[in-house]
Amino acid sequence: MTSEFDSIIQNAKNKRNLRRQNNIQLVGYGLVWLCGFLAIAAVFWIIGYVLSQGLRVIDLSFLTTRPAGGVSGEGGMSTTIVTTLYLVVLTIVIATPLGIGAAIYLVEYAGDASRESKVVALLVRAARTGVEILAGVPSIIFGLFGFALFVLYLKLGFSLLSASLSGAALVLPTIIRTSEEALLTVPRSYREASLSLGATKWHTIFTVILPSALPGIVTGIVLSVGRIIAETAIFWVTLGGSYHLPKSIMNSGRSMALHVYMLASETRAFDKAMGTASILIITIILLNLGINRLSKRLTSRLSGNQ
Repeated sequence: MTSEFDSIIQNAKNKRNLRRQNNIQLVGYGLVWLCGFLAIAAVFWIIGYVLSQGLRVIDLSFLTTRPAGGVSGEGGMSTTIVTTLYLVVLTIVIATPLGIGAAIYLVEYAGDASRESKVVALLVRAARTGVEILAGVPSIIFGLFGFALFVLYLKLGFSLLSASLSGAALVLPTIIRTSEEALLTVPRSYREASLSLGATKWHTIFTVILPSALPGIVTGIVLSVGRIIAETAIFWVTLGGSYHLPKSIMNSGRSMALHVYMLASETRAFDKAMGTASILIITIILLNLGINRLSKRLTSRLSGNQ
C-alpha cells in the first residue's frame, strides 16, 4: 500500500510539473509572438505615417521637375531619383565582384593556403578581423575616408565616382560576410561529387557552389542596396549635394536620402521632405522585390530548371 501511495503522489507531482512547464512554454510563446507583433506593427506604423503624410504632395510635377535649390524647398525631385539609381548601380557594380571574390577566396582557398604558410594564415586572420571591424564602423568614417582619398588626394572631386567608391567600401564588409556565410551553407558533398567527376575546382565553384549559394549572396546585395539608398552622411561629403542631374560619373549629384535630409534641415518644405521619403520607401520596396525575383530566376536557370 505504501509503494502504491508513493507512486500516486509521484504521478501527481509529475503532472503538476508538466502543467507548470506547459504554462511556462505558453507564456514564452506569447512573449515571442508579442515581440514579433510589436516589431511588425512599429514598422508598418512608421511606413504608414510617412506615406500618409507624403503621398499628399506627390503628383506628376513633383516627380518630373528638379529641385530649385535654396532654402525655399521649391521644385520637385526628379534629378534625385535618377542620381540615386546611378549611385546604386555604380556602387553595386564596384562592390559585388570584390565582395564575392573575397568570400570565395576565404571559403574555398584560404584554408589550404593557411595550412601551407603561417604568413598566409596570419594575413587571412587579419583579413577576417578587418572585415568584422569594418562592418561596425559608422558611415561617416567611410565618408571622411572617401573625402580624403577620392575627393582630395585622387582629385576626383565631389562626384558620382567618389561617392560610389566610398559606398563600395561601406557595403563591402556586408557583401563579404553574407556571401561567405552563403558559401559555407553549401554541403561539402557537392564539392566532392563535382571534383570526383573530373571537374576543376574553378569549374566546381562557378557551376555548383555559386548557384547553390546565390540566394544568400543576393540577400547581402539587397541589404547593401538598402544601405546605399538610405545613407546620407557618407554621400554628404563625397557626392556633393548638387540638385542638377549628373551628366557623367565625374559630376556631383544628390541622392533621395540626402535630399530628404537637406529639405528637413535647411528648408521650410517639410511636406516635400515627407513626399521624397515616401518615394524613397517605395523605391526600396520595388528594388528589393525586383532583386529577389531576379535571384529566383537566376537560381532556377543555373540549376537547370526552366
